[in-house]
Amino acid sequence: MRLVGQETTQAWQEVVGTLAARGGGVPLLAISDGNSGLHTALRAQWPRMPIQRCTAHKLRNLLSRAPASLREEITEDYRRMVYGKTAEEVENARRNFLKKWRVRCAVVAASLEEAGEELFTFLRFPASPWKGLRTTNALERINEEFRRRTKTQASLPNEDAVLLLLFGLLRTGQIRLRRFDGWKAIPAAPALYEWQAA
Repeated sequence: MRLVGQETTQAWQEVVGTLAARGGGVPLLAISDGNSGLHTALRAQWPRMPIQRCTAHKLRNLLSRAPASLREEITEDYRRMVYGKTAEEVENARRNFLKKWRVRCAVVAASLEEAGEELFTFLRFPASPWKGLRTTNALERINEEFRRRTKTQASLPNEDAVLLLLFGLLRTGQIRLRRFDGWKAIPAAPALYEWQAA
């Protein structure tokens, strides 16, 4: 763990390069909030690795571009698309979303198109882990819990104290990562890369 000032490409390249140097191999998937620095670093290190754009972050992004009067309807259409039960259902809802919102609010449709296929990378996997693969919620949960814990501190004297607190909370199990539903159904990396090449 380490602190960096900003989420720049250079900062992410250092993180990603360190992970690669530790010999863990190519990750099966990266889930990103859309940060361009992270995306660039991941693509430079592992050009064929699947990347999933966080669907929760993208929805917030769409809603920030829409008039308040349309936000509820956009949310309903977006959720119908992203939470479809089959790949076919997702794709049909995606086509309908774009057709409808290009006319009603073109900036929303353009924002959805900006995410491209990476918003739907989860469709490459079996359906059982889709819930966990669509978003960065697992990491957001850690961030939320860490913020809650640091609010009780009067102040932390330096960056090392911040890292020590986070490490301590994770190490003692006061903040936990859990495996998401369906994780056993995720195929091995070669199958994912073969799918991408097809």
